[in-house]
Amino acid sequence: MPAPETANPRVPYRQPQPAEMAPDLLVAPVLPADERIWVPQAPHVWFRPLCLSASQGYWVNLLKVTRAGVLSRHRHTNPVHGYVLKGRWHYLEHDWVAEEGGYVYEPPGETHTLVVPDDVEEMITLFQVNGIMLYVDPDGNALGYEDVFSKITMCRKHYEACGLGADYVDRFIR
Repeated sequence: MPAPETANPRVPYRQPQPAEMAPDLLVAPVLPADERIWVPQAPHVWFRPLCLSASQGYWVNLLKVTRAGVLSRHRHTNPVHGYVLKGRWHYLEHDWVAEEGGYVYEPPGETHTLVVPDDVEEMITLFQVNGIMLYVDPDGNALGYEDVFSKITMCRKHYEACGLGADYVDRFIR
């Protein structure tokens, strides 16, 4: 049963937060003014970390692509959520197109090939990826993978090299 309403509903919670709780995370602005925050992933492909959950095995990032073509073929072990901020893209295995303002759910076990259409100059999508992304050939043979730990390593190397410092990534790790 909820406690009775106080006279002033703007009274903050009075009890301590759990001692073991990870700190809150606010990333603003999500689209950074400093281009060095974008981590190069492949030619014309970058990601911007928002949350790298080493404790839960997922990551949230912006994916930015500045060329048309096939980006990657991969399989997901866990669900993925996406929200298109700019441009559009599709999978060769589906007949739908993810467009600006659209939300995408990708179920565990799904294998697909991401394509940015020829007339799209820039695509930016927010993705929450749980588990690993397993890169595969057309027959499903494993070629490589990404997980939250490989993303953290990529960030550390890039931020060290560009002058932000290897520890810059620590602000996104939970």
